[in-house]
Amino acid sequence: MRLFRKSLVTATATLAVLAGGAITASPASAAAYNGACGSGYGVVNSAHVPNNKGTVFLTYNYSNDYNCAVTVRNDPGTALPMNVALRRAGDESSAKYDPGSYTTYSGPVYVYGNDTCMDWGGVIDGDQAVRYATNCS
Repeated sequence: MRLFRKSLVTATATLAVLAGGAITASPASAAAYNGACGSGYGVVNSAHVPNNKGTVFLTYNYSNDYNCAVTVRNDPGTALPMNVALRRAGDESSAKYDPGSYTTYSGPVYVYGNDTCMDWGGVIDGDQAVRYATNCS
């Protein structure tokens, strides 16, 4: 599991924004899933990014067994360093990322998720939310 967090941090560190803060809970977020994963994907989990910066959404498509993740900002505007990450639990070879500077959201990223648990997370301007081994099918 450490590799996933390290990879998420490494991908974001290339943007020079993540110094390795702790993962903590945050207040309720105003971000809403924006449908970025496309038709057939429904939200199955979410995690608030600390400091009320946004939400990471994990979605699933029951017709093709793919998970999708997207990190959505609460306050779109000037581009900020962001990332989203998704993988089959513990399987770094399946990991997908979308680091960059974005005004609204990072992602979507897709990973086949039948008969497995998922590791997923997101970063907005240095604050991160990461979840391990959730949504096991």
